[in-house]
Amino acid sequence: MKYGLNMLLWTTDVNESHYRLLEQIKGWGYDGVELPIFELDVARFKSLGGKLTSLGLERTAVTVSTGDANPVSDSPAVRQAAVDRLKKVVDCCHAAGAQKLCGPIHSALGQFSGAGPTASELGWCKETLLQVADFARDAGVTLVVEYLNRFECYVLTSAADTARFVTECNHPNIRMMYDTFHANIEEKDLAAAIKACAPVTVHVHISENDRSTPGEGHVDWETTWKALKEIRYEGWLVVEAFGLTLPELAAATKIWRRMHPSEEYLATRALRFMKSRWEGS
Repeated sequence: MKYGLNMLLWTTDVNESHYRLLEQIKGWGYDGVELPIFELDVARFKSLGGKLTSLGLERTAVTVSTGDANPVSDSPAVRQAAVDRLKKVVDCCHAAGAQKLCGPIHSALGQFSGAGPTASELGWCKETLLQVADFARDAGVTLVVEYLNRFECYVLTSAADTARFVTECNHPNIRMMYDTFHANIEEKDLAAAIKACAPVTVHVHISENDRSTPGEGHVDWETTWKALKEIRYEGWLVVEAFGLTLPELAAATKIWRRMHPSEEYLATRALRFMKSRWEGS
């Protein structure tokens, strides 16, 4: 098992100003960090990858899809823009040494049609991601599709639907992840959800119901850990939490009040919580 920390707790753009923080994260005991990839500067990610290697920190990556590059758009030009943008993100992953690209790459974040996904939209999404997956395979990167709750997207909003989508894509470089925050909203039975997507799950986000310190909210952690152990999950456990460090990020993630004493408090206690629950039994 590897324990990671999503850098969105502090920033959308990890750079030289965060090198001291990265050293601290290594000192706290994390195996790696999850890098937001929103600024598509390949050279800068190569430099960042070198720094992480020198610190002994592994890395995964996370991104989103945007309205002007939406994989489910009815416009061929917009879908091609999605292919082009995601390929550039893959280039950044490769430069940084990240082998997994996670996130809601299936559709534009926060955009809705007023109905559930159509067969055409799902078909366009598959076509888009399959083109990127071939490119990602050559770069040694796996696309890891994340479903979100109904308030953030409409295309993929459950473990079962996402597992079906990934299975139908039938590509070794398209897999999915499980996020405890979204599952807490959408799943009726957490154990059943985890087991339903087990064959194609390669990544897990550990996120509390209020996006604050894992273990201090009401996510059903006992069921979650038990189910993950029963499916013999062996991938990353990555803390995803948000705070008030950046006003723009706080607004995007709907964080309106401080819910932890400090980012260090959250990060250190989250790691202690994960290790105690995973390794303690």
